[in-house]
Amino acid sequence: MSIAHRTVGTGPHTVFVLHGWFGSADGWGDFPAYLDGEAFTWVFTDNRGYGARRDEEGDFSLDEVADDILALADELGVDTFSIIGHSMGGAEVLRVLAKAPDRVTKLVGITPVGAQPTALDEAGADLFYGAPDDDGRRFGIVDFTTGNRLSPRFVQSVVDWSRAHSTVEGFRGAVQAWANADFLAEIEGNDTPMLVLPGEHDPALGEATVNQTWKPYFPNATIEVLPNAGHYPMFETPVWLATTIERFLRG
Repeated sequence: MSIAHRTVGTGPHTVFVLHGWFGSADGWGDFPAYLDGEAFTWVFTDNRGYGARRDEEGDFSLDEVADDILALADELGVDTFSIIGHSMGGAEVLRVLAKAPDRVTKLVGITPVGAQPTALDEAGADLFYGAPDDDGRRFGIVDFTTGNRLSPRFVQSVVDWSRAHSTVEGFRGAVQAWANADFLAEIEGNDTPMLVLPGEHDPALGEATVNQTWKPYFPNATIEVLPNAGHYPMFETPVWLATTIERFLRG
């Protein structure tokens, strides 16, 4: 079975790009327009239950996502690659690293969760686990994670995208997977070069959080705060996001 994906560029350095909980392979705003397609081949992927793969069944686990990425790399004839994950994609790219450490050249986490369980109090659990069935909760999550500072129209557009580009089952399975990630012991100490990009205005997965969930465990992890961005820098500051990532990948 060929795994659906979207490719930008034809360069020699292949980079897999994994979407967040509310996203999809096509849900990156203007970010892809500013990427260098001569130096890199950017492979934007969909999880099962998302985007072009909405109708694909699965268990929606981190292992399933990682296995699909590695199968796609094999399908494309790519032995080694860099990998980017947004939000829940942070846990997913770390799961790829756990399964195939020799294949990952560099790794980028954009406002990412980590390889350990996400601490949610009772209200947080109600908000996140109730979001698959409730657009009001989805709106609240997007508004909060962008610092309650962006227009309601923008926030609603992210909610609407998630509703149109993922199934309820896929969305529910995804939150169970990333919120309960628990494999840090498998990868702690891995020396792969990593760039972790928290948003200045993200109160959930900002600088303080990634300094606890990423920095202590990976010796070559660099934290760089994205200015004027919350949890969705691909929409909020796409030029700066592309520039920052490419600087790291070229490094």
